[in-house]
Amino acid sequence: MVEYATYPSLRGKVVLITGAAEGIGAAAVELFCRQGSKVVFLDYSESSARQVLDKIKSIPDATQPTFLYCDVTDLEALKSCAEKAIAQHGTVDVLINNAGAAGPTSRVPSLGVTPESFDLDVNVNLRHQFFLTQYVVPAMQKQKSGSIINLGSIIWRIPETQAPVYATVKAGVVGMTRVHSKEYGKDGIRVNSIMPGSVATERQIREVLTEEYEANTMRAQSLKRHVLPADVARLMLFLAAEDSSAITGSSYVIDAGWVSDK
Repeated sequence: MVEYATYPSLRGKVVLITGAAEGIGAAAVELFCRQGSKVVFLDYSESSARQVLDKIKSIPDATQPTFLYCDVTDLEALKSCAEKAIAQHGTVDVLINNAGAAGPTSRVPSLGVTPESFDLDVNVNLRHQFFLTQYVVPAMQKQKSGSIINLGSIIWRIPETQAPVYATVKAGVVGMTRVHSKEYGKDGIRVNSIMPGSVATERQIREVLTEEYEANTMRAQSLKRHVLPADVARLMLFLAAEDSSAITGSSYVIDAGWVSDK
């Protein structure tokens, strides 16, 4: 049986995670709770969130997370959730801007993009990251420490032409990460991003993972295995922990070697 790292510096830390009722976010909730962190997670799917809560209740010694309903495209609701998390725990030590998706309107060539579909991609994948960071940073500045982890994607590195706005926005996450790492470094706040490849989340399996897609992915990857949500979540643990205290402004690719030559 494989054993993974324990991070003593994460015990008792307050971790706020968006888009965490399924997939990478749900894996992150579980792994941070196993580390003894105080987790608050946001999502718009209450039924999926209940499944996450029920699963963690069955894990010995795991801390119990708090779920807050939130549509991250609603900035007032997002701000309210940040305020509730800080009121409950006094601060936020780790912010994971995980929420994001490429929906049906994302998968059109550039000539088919409308202003409405463009705005939706921006709002679902970038705008909430910027503003939730804005809402949480003052609490981190007060304590002179914090770790912010933004979820990007390798899609703009491939580059994938069938989701042009989504790819553009995910490139923007890397740019935002670099800017914020410089802006908030003086306050002891670290800002990094993660760029996953194809991850076998529940949604990916439901909506994307055809035999053809899987064959193409395995051809592109150096490692002939699926990247799992827990693979990404374990990288989050490292970037949140004091083990990475000298790392900021970096973007970590986790894609089984898909873009190793790009």
